[in-house]
Amino acid sequence: MPTHRHGHSPCGLWLRRLRVRWIRATQPLLGPLRRQWRHSLKLRTMTITGIIAIVMVAIMGALVLDRISSDLYQSRKDQALQDSARATLAAQSQLDASEATEYGTLSTLATSVQGTVQGTSSSQLIYVRRQAGQPPSTVAPDDFTTSPQLVDSVTPDLSRMLIDCDVPQYWQAITVIDDDGVPAPGILVASTLQFPASAGTYDLYIGYSFAEIQESLEFITRALIIMALLLLLLLAVLVWTVSSFVFRPIRAAADASHRIAAGERDARMPVQGDLHFDELSANFNQMADTLQARIDELDTLSHMQQRFVSDVSHELRTPLTTIRLAAELLRGQEVDPESTQGRAIDVLGTQVDRFESLLADLLEISRYDAGPVTIDTESTNLVALTEQVIEGLRPLSSGIIELRALGGFSPIDVDPRRIRRILSNLVGNAIEHGEGKAIVVSIDSNASAVAVSVRDWGIGMKQDDTEHVFDRFWRADPSRKRTLGGTGLGLAIAREDAAAHGGVIEVWSRPGEGTNFRLTLPRSEDSPTFVSPLPLVPDDVSAEDDPLATMGRLRRPGRRVKKRKERG
Repeated sequence: MPTHRHGHSPCGLWLRRLRVRWIRATQPLLGPLRRQWRHSLKLRTMTITGIIAIVMVAIMGALVLDRISSDLYQSRKDQALQDSARATLAAQSQLDASEATEYGTLSTLATSVQGTVQGTSSSQLIYVRRQAGQPPSTVAPDDFTTSPQLVDSVTPDLSRMLIDCDVPQYWQAITVIDDDGVPAPGILVASTLQFPASAGTYDLYIGYSFAEIQESLEFITRALIIMALLLLLLLAVLVWTVSSFVFRPIRAAADASHRIAAGERDARMPVQGDLHFDELSANFNQMADTLQARIDELDTLSHMQQRFVSDVSHELRTPLTTIRLAAELLRGQEVDPESTQGRAIDVLGTQVDRFESLLADLLEISRYDAGPVTIDTESTNLVALTEQVIEGLRPLSSGIIELRALGGFSPIDVDPRRIRRILSNLVGNAIEHGEGKAIVVSIDSNASAVAVSVRDWGIGMKQDDTEHVFDRFWRADPSRKRTLGGTGLGLAIAREDAAAHGGVIEVWSRPGEGTNFRLTLPRSEDSPTFVSPLPLVPDDVSAEDDPLATMGRLRRPGRRVKKRKERG
């Protein structure tokens, strides 16, 4: 007989499918409630308190109702037993005083006994029958009753107890049907009557209805339910008020911290009128003051640093221009390129170009550090712009640079100078670290964004390196020989250029498998999020365990441009 592995049996698969269906069916309704439950301490406190209160009220109500019901039924039962005993004694006294011996006189006597029982008892449900086990009698009636339902209510056990035992009374619980057909609880009290000798012994059954007890209990139950609901309502108001009062300092602290995180440096936590919360407020405000002082110091140092970089960059332009003119003058002389002087002049020109590029990058970074930048946008075809960048850098690459335009042919409003600089940095970085292998530049678009990815199969980077690849002056391997002579600011400037357009640059890399940079630019400024049309993890790489394998929504960065200029 075939066996199934644990977790793969038909029953297990059916339960798993049922659980998945249940989650999908209840997710629209339970999802928001579950999130609210996880993020609201006040809701959890009120809910737990309410559940405990409901359980306690239900238990107390059930105990009270059970006690009242037991007392009422016991009192009514005792009253019925006393009433039955009184009626039985009255009927027996009448029988003892009678000397009837014939059928007619005995029938009359039985009718009189029935009237006596009805007159002395509070119940009109009476059933009298000749006790079983006696010799037949032709002069006495067998039974007579005022209610046929009592005939069916008498059980054999009750009849047998009247014959075998010597106790004057017995009773059993029955259901009494009133004239409207409504059932009600009741009891049937049994005793014996001794008719004249010729008639023998008779069993007397008197039925008592507890309908009034049931009505009283229903009224009490309704009253208890209404009182419980009012109590729970008052308790809910009390818990809401107390929780609001208790959580007010916590909300004040959360609001103050949120305002500080949003940039309101003067936000402080008010005094709450409680020793512990006032201590918390004082410590929080002291921490905020210290934090504001440190931020002011850092802002001052940052402004000084930015101004220093900007001033030094501007001041160095004058001597750099002079050095460049001198280098051009030396290059114009007839000097043997292979001589020491010729090589020195060539090195001088190369380093002057590199120095000028470094100054340009420093100036650009200082502009971003100074605050919002101004970009000049115009309708641009990214496919054509990317082709121009590739053609300009193709002579510097020893491998093939392939352009795959899957989309993106529709023009998009961007600053072409800055986008060209981003693409030049990405393609140049691929040439620098691509180990002479092929480079693939892909372009695609969707309804919300346009993306450009640059993929190389070079040395790649570790996960820790990709987290710093956009840092200023950072290099994964400073000892490597550089082909393009970069400054270490290219990717940092590219990220700032992308953020100025509301876009993002992301990187994926693995050692030995290469690197993939992805630039995503949103089509519209109105949407806070957008989806990149190109995957970050290349299709030729196994992405089962890669944390970047999912293509989720991208959020527009917080940086905003100072001004936009629209040109034809």
